[in-house]
Amino acid sequence: MKSLALSLCLLLLPLAASAESKSAEELLRQYDAIMGPASFEGVMVMTAHREDGSTRTYRMKVMKSGADRFRAWFQEPAASRGQEILRVGDNSWVYMPNLKRALRIANRDSFQGGDFNNADVLRTNYTRDYDAKLVSEDAQAYQLELHAKTDEAAYDRINLWLSKAEGIPLKGEYYTVSGKLLRTAEFMEVRDFGGLRRPSRVLMRNMIVTQRFSELTFDRFDVRESLPSGRFVLDDLGR
Repeated sequence: MKSLALSLCLLLLPLAASAESKSAEELLRQYDAIMGPASFEGVMVMTAHREDGSTRTYRMKVMKSGADRFRAWFQEPAASRGQEILRVGDNSWVYMPNLKRALRIANRDSFQGGDFNNADVLRTNYTRDYDAKLVSEDAQAYQLELHAKTDEAAYDRINLWLSKAEGIPLKGEYYTVSGKLLRTAEFMEVRDFGGLRRPSRVLMRNMIVTQRFSELTFDRFDVRESLPSGRFVLDDLGR
């Protein structure tokens, strides 16, 4: 009888573990809430490391409002001071102070010549951009496979690992539609930003030119209830 009871318990264990697992959609919403909460402002630093050993660093003040508005003001280097980037919906522009006009930029173009693309920085909304499937899990992490729902998404396919304890992203692999690995990311140095725990540094490695990589670091990240809508219109660029 004891043997039968033990067998039943062993049979039920996987079901219990499965019931505690989160769905792929829940995990994707958790990723968005951590990496791109509805409204925030902060200070972001991006350093690009080139194959010749040179580096270039950009320091920006940034704001995000709602699901589809983002703005950045470049503070450093001096040559980029006065440049701004605005994203509204699927459209993004860079404002060039020497031209006194805004130019359209594409989501999959490189962000300031580094190894992030514009959508990596301006468009953190994986719930809208990707279909997700939970492909594996272990004691430490979930692995999701994401497929783009729109041509405006940053990549055609992503493999993404999230920690089981907090849902914090751990690493990512980013592919073309043909399956070619373009980049890999490590999400590092988790910090508490006023109650929001999230990685403060992302290391993006270029898998085509393997000597190249870029780092994106948040020095400040403040979640806001709302931000002035007037800061997210074309007419405000350059003012």
